[in-house]
Amino acid sequence: MTPALARLIAGQVCLHASMAGMRMAAPLLALRAGYSEAAVGVLLALFALTQVFLSLPAGNYADRHGLRRPFGLAVVAAAAGGGLAAVFPVFPVLCLAALLTGGAAGTAVVALQRHVGRATEGPTQLRQVFSWLAIGPAFSNFIGPFFVGVAIDHGGFRLAFLLVTALPLLAWFWVRDVHELPPVDHARHGKAGPAWDLLREPMFRRLLLVNWLLSSCWDVHTFVVPVLGHERGLSASVIGTILGGFAVAAAVVRVLLPTLAARVQEWAVITVAMTATAVLFTVYPLLHAPLAMGVCSALLGLSLGAVQPMVMSMLHQITPEHRHGQAVGLRLMAINASSVSMPLLFGAAGAVIGIAGVFWTVAAAVASGTRIAFGLRQAQPEAPAQRL
Repeated sequence: MTPALARLIAGQVCLHASMAGMRMAAPLLALRAGYSEAAVGVLLALFALTQVFLSLPAGNYADRHGLRRPFGLAVVAAAAGGGLAAVFPVFPVLCLAALLTGGAAGTAVVALQRHVGRATEGPTQLRQVFSWLAIGPAFSNFIGPFFVGVAIDHGGFRLAFLLVTALPLLAWFWVRDVHELPPVDHARHGKAGPAWDLLREPMFRRLLLVNWLLSSCWDVHTFVVPVLGHERGLSASVIGTILGGFAVAAAVVRVLLPTLAARVQEWAVITVAMTATAVLFTVYPLLHAPLAMGVCSALLGLSLGAVQPMVMSMLHQITPEHRHGQAVGLRLMAINASSVSMPLLFGAAGAVIGIAGVFWTVAAAVASGTRIAFGLRQAQPEAPAQRL
C-alpha cells in the first residue's frame, strides 16, 4: 500500500465514520424523545435516500473536477450535518443531518473510487487498490458507532454530534495534500453523454445486474437474520454475534484479496461468489443451531465481501476513462435504491411466503445470475495510464 492510498483510506474512514456515528446516534435520540419506530425507520432511510439522488450528479461532478473539490464539499456537508444536530437536537434537524451526512458519504466515495481507479496500472493493481479501499467502510462502521456511543454515555448527545462534526475535518486533513490527477483529455475522448447511455453497453449492464443481485443478498442477510433468529428464540446477543461473524469475515477476505490479486480474475471471483451465495442461502433457513447459523453467516461474509473490489476493478476496465465518475455514481445509485426498497419488499414477502421462502427466492435469483457473471469473462480490460 502506497502512502497516497493510505491517506485516501484514512480520509474515507473518517468521513464514513461520521455518517455511521450519526446513523446510530440520531435514531437513538429520536427513540428517547418518544418518536415511534416508524419515524425512526424514515430517519434511517434518509441516509441512503440522499445517495440515490446525488450519486449520478456526484459522478458527473467528479469527472469534471477530480477528487479534492467534491471531497471538500462532502466534508462541508457532513460537518454541517453534525454541527446542526449538536446545536438543534430535534427530530426535523436530525432528518436534515441524515440527508447531509448520507449524501456526503456517497459523494466522497464516488470521488475516491474514481480517483483510485484512474491512478492505477493494469487489472492486477486495480484489484489490489480496490481491495484495500473496501476495508475502509468495514473499519469505519465499527469506529464510528463505537466512539459516538462512548461520547453519548460520557457526555451526552451534543458531545456525540460534535464528534460527528470533527471527523469530516479530520478526513480533509488526510486528503487535502493528495496529488490531483491530470484532467481527462476530452478532446481525445469526446464529450461524455448522459450517464444512462452506459446502460447501452452489454458488459456494463451485465456487471451492474450482478452487483445488484449480490448487494441485495447483503440486504437480505442484514434484514432477515434477526427475524429468523427471533423465530428460533435466539437472544439478541446471539443474533448480534451471528451478524458480527458476517461482518468480520467480509473484512478478513478484503484484507487477503490484495495478496491474491495477481492470481485471480474478477469474473471468476464473482461467479464463485454467486454460486456459493446461492448454496448458502438455500441451506440457511434449514439450520437451527446458533453455531451452524454463525458458520453459514461467516461463509456468506467471505463470499459477498470479495465481490465489491472485483466489481470496482472490472467497472474501471470496461468503462471509458472520461466516464468513470458516471459509472461509479450509477452503480452507487442502484445499490442505495436497493437498500431503500429491498427491506420493504422483503418484509412484505416474508409475511406471504415466510422467511424461508425469502431465502429460497433470493437463492434462485442469484443462481440464475451465475450465467450472467460467467459471461463477464468476455470483457476486454482497458488499463488506466498512471500509477497511484
